[in-house]
Amino acid sequence: MELAQTLKATAFCIFMACASHTQGSNLPAQGISLDLAPAAAVNGNGVFLPQICGNPTNLPDLRLTDAPSFDQTQTLTREDLQNLLASASPPMTVTQWTGAQSITLSRRHHVLNETLTLSLLQQALQVQSVKNRGDLELIFTEPWVAPSVPDEPLTVKILEMPLSGVAPNFIVRFELWTPEECVGTYQASLRAHVWRNVWVAHSNLERGELLSDADVGQERRDILTEHEALAQINLLDNGMELANYVEAENMLLARDLKPRAVVHRGQMADAILQDGALNIQMKVEVLEDGAPGQIVQVRNLSSLRNLNGKVVNDQTIAISL
Repeated sequence: MELAQTLKATAFCIFMACASHTQGSNLPAQGISLDLAPAAAVNGNGVFLPQICGNPTNLPDLRLTDAPSFDQTQTLTREDLQNLLASASPPMTVTQWTGAQSITLSRRHHVLNETLTLSLLQQALQVQSVKNRGDLELIFTEPWVAPSVPDEPLTVKILEMPLSGVAPNFIVRFELWTPEECVGTYQASLRAHVWRNVWVAHSNLERGELLSDADVGQERRDILTEHEALAQINLLDNGMELANYVEAENMLLARDLKPRAVVHRGQMADAILQDGALNIQMKVEVLEDGAPGQIVQVRNLSSLRNLNGKVVNDQTIAISL
């Protein structure tokens, strides 16, 4: 009888030693004493052993069960916890219970104020709607009733907004999600701006004026209602000119600029026709203004035949047949 009890005790010690090796150095190699807390707030990833105890030091981070839903609480008795510990891997034995007879579990939470809500909405709508047009700014146009939400990372899922996307004033319906669950559905009335550094005329700009000589500069403007392409400018580029008259304080659009013409209507130029080893040169009359790389019409002065040619420079046209 004594031999059987000795073998059984030895087997138990070996089992607990193996369990300690599996779970790490913090796992007790024998039964544990737990001081049960009356209440605990947990995250959505589950209920863990140290969270239920008033003496969590040196306890393994063992997951016992799922966390309650955000808007609910869950009560576990000592017996419930004893069963959860018995089914844990590896199983654990409580030699002594102290503290409360049961524990009430809830979710950690905080109030989602205006600043946090706008930040979440801006992140979602910047990626989904505004993209790289500029920096989105949102402002509530009606008071935001701050809800209580889980104290966990939150993301926004847009449910409904204008078909045209972000507008100066619009209403958006959205859901808030943690990594595990949907927290709720909300609606917000918003005012929007999309800020971007743009090129602006500081004085009236005349058609045909060289861009490198133009009185322009960069300003941060709201471009949300501007649907045309904005001008991209290199002030050191002498090859661009104003295609339109632009009033002072107006933003420059892409259509307001064009490559500077180097040949002009009525001008005489040298035309070169290349066809393999054949190289023919002739004098032509330019029939329309053109910038380097553009195709213009020219007239052969000998045959009076109209031809198409690519502008090479201010004196040369490459003829294409």
